[in-house]
Amino acid sequence: MSLCWIDGKIMPSHLAQVSVYDHGLLYGDGIFEGIRFYNHKAFFLNEHLQRLQDSANAINLTLPYSLNELENAVNQLIKDYAKADGYMRLVITRGIGALGINPELCKKATAFIIIEQLGFVNKELRTNGAKLIIASTRRLPPSGLDPRIKSLNYLNHIMAKMEATHAGADEAILLNNNGNVTEGTTDNIFIVKNGTLYTPLISDGALAGITRRLIIDLAKQQDITVIEKTLAPYDLYTADECFLTGTAIELLAVKSIDGRLIKHCCGKITQELQKHFTLAQ
Repeated sequence: MSLCWIDGKIMPSHLAQVSVYDHGLLYGDGIFEGIRFYNHKAFFLNEHLQRLQDSANAINLTLPYSLNELENAVNQLIKDYAKADGYMRLVITRGIGALGINPELCKKATAFIIIEQLGFVNKELRTNGAKLIIASTRRLPPSGLDPRIKSLNYLNHIMAKMEATHAGADEAILLNNNGNVTEGTTDNIFIVKNGTLYTPLISDGALAGITRRLIIDLAKQQDITVIEKTLAPYDLYTADECFLTGTAIELLAVKSIDGRLIKHCCGKITQELQKHFTLAQ
C-alpha cells in the first residue's frame, strides 16, 4: 500500500488531500525531489534535501519544515512502509491562496511525501535496453527556467514523453534552442566513445542530477575518463555505448536512438558502472 506524509501526518495515499486552491495545483508553483531507498535507508538523502533547499531559495519559497524535520519525516515513512526498497516523492508547493498567480497570496507552503513502489523499468527493458527518440519539443532555456531548479513545471517534458510514446519509443531526448543535447524527460544521458564517458553540460540545459554526479564519481574511481561537454545528436548516433541515469530509472542502457542502433547496448563501461552503482546502494 502506498503511504503519504502530509503536513506532519502519515496516512494511506488515497486519503491524502490537497486544496483545489493550492498554487502547486493551479499554477505548478512548487518544487520536488524523487528519493530512492534501499534496505530501509534513503539513498543520498542529504544531497536531495540540500537540492530541495536550493530550489526553494531559487524560487523564493520558504520551506514549511526544516531540513531536519523533513529528514525525520522521510525516515519515519520508510520505517512504516511494508517493503525494504522503494521510491519517495517529496513535494513542496507554494500553498493555498486565492486565484491569481501572485505568490504573496499564499501564506504557508504545503508539504507532502508519497512512498510507493515504482514500475518505470520492467525486466525486459532493463535487459534489452531502451529505444530513444530525439523530440521536437525543446528544453526550456536557462534564461526561462534554470534547469538546476527541480520545479513542478514539467509540461514540455510531458510533451516530449508523448512524442516518444506515439513513436513507440521508451524515452525522448530534449535538445536546447541551439540544437544540442540536454537530457531525457526525467533522466540524464551519457555516451561512451573510444573508452571515454561523455555527458552534456549543465549549462546546456541538463539537470544537475544526483545519480548523474554519482556515476561521474564512480567512473573516475575506476579510472574512466569523464568529460562534460556540449553534445549534438550526431554524438548520440555514433556512440559506442549510451545509457540513462536518474533516481527513478537508476542506470538504464540504451539500445537505439531515432532507429539507429547503438554499437554496444550495455557495453563494457556501462556494465562496469552498473556494477559499482549497485554496490553503492
